[in-house]
Amino acid sequence: MKEFFRIDPKLRELSEIAEEQCREQFARAERIAKHNGEKVLWSFINNNVSETFLHGTTGYGYDDMGRDTLDKVYASAFGTEDAIVRFNFVNGTHTISTALFGILRPGDRLLMCTGAPYDTLEEIVGKRGKPGNGSLKDYRVEYEEVELKEDGMPDLERIAERVKGAKIAYIQRSRGYSTRPSYSVSDIEKIIKTVKENDPNAIIMVDNCYGEFVEEIEPTDVGADIMMGSLIKNPGGGIARTGGYIAGRKDLIELCAYRLTCVGMGKEIGCTLQQNREMYLGFFLAPQTVMSAVKTSVFACRLFELMGFESLPKPDETRADIIASIQLETEERLCSFIRGVQRGAPIDSYLTPEPIETPGYDSKIIMGAGAFTMGSSIEFSADAPIRPPYAAWLQGGLTYPTGRMGILLAVQNMLDEKTAELK
Repeated sequence: MKEFFRIDPKLRELSEIAEEQCREQFARAERIAKHNGEKVLWSFINNNVSETFLHGTTGYGYDDMGRDTLDKVYASAFGTEDAIVRFNFVNGTHTISTALFGILRPGDRLLMCTGAPYDTLEEIVGKRGKPGNGSLKDYRVEYEEVELKEDGMPDLERIAERVKGAKIAYIQRSRGYSTRPSYSVSDIEKIIKTVKENDPNAIIMVDNCYGEFVEEIEPTDVGADIMMGSLIKNPGGGIARTGGYIAGRKDLIELCAYRLTCVGMGKEIGCTLQQNREMYLGFFLAPQTVMSAVKTSVFACRLFELMGFESLPKPDETRADIIASIQLETEERLCSFIRGVQRGAPIDSYLTPEPIETPGYDSKIIMGAGAFTMGSSIEFSADAPIRPPYAAWLQGGLTYPTGRMGILLAVQNMLDEKTAELK
């Protein structure tokens, strides 16, 4: 068989061993994709999706049936009363911000149940940034965090103590740039149970970014009141070029829609231009695309384990999201790996990533992401803050064969730059 890339024979041999050891995890990912694929197909059929819905509207967007039905498709698939799916959401952080500002009022309290939030949320809640910039703190919304236990899991006892009187109990599913675990739906269910037992009125909000379709159920299936995510991550399937979604209770979705557009109009306005087809098709493909990303991640963790590096999660752990954190220990090795990821990407593979200052982050970020959609995390990519423990956060892979080869090319680059060696 013809070999298209120069890969060290020892590395190819090691990759075959890694792949063989991943069979059980691969089979699990395939079973989940089968279930979720059927669920999404049912949602399309149950909501009578028509070819005419794939075309967009202009202007005010009144009576856009494609837009309104896409909301119903998401709500059906995620088991919620309502949803709002729009290309106007510029990223996952924007969907979260919209939900927080839509629901919270002056004097309310926001309780972060899963430790410190993702970097880009810190200015939104007022942990950092200039006073007067429009953060929740400026609007007199009180913010608290419940520190995690030593093992990185949520501290249910402290959540029970501090949730009383909170307007929102917030759960971040994925680990962000931390080394704590990502939380499974089962983990999230325990938090939800704790919250409801101690304050039934608290609204449970889940940042579901990177988690959609990784398991057979979602946080809203176990009691979350509202959740959100980005369409250039899992639910966009690598097809949607931008956008986000919020799904949950109808009354909460209405408040979020008022924040996104304007009070009194909410979901009834907003043209879709020519974005509907991509958002429908992306969601339809998402279960299969997520499966490829999970398999790529599992393979990478196993290969690096065989090379002597640690990963989070461990190769044989059950997955809660598509992300793998590869612990590379030094800045030199980290940057070498990211440069290799860029060389294994389908777009802009000839470019060389460098660490840069990035809006919303307090450390320089290096990113290898030669993607069809800029910043798309469901596509094969890796990024990292330049700070200890010098871990690379690997995500995506539109197809497993290309994701697998991308990993091999990244490791080969490390071998070429002499930042790693095969034992």
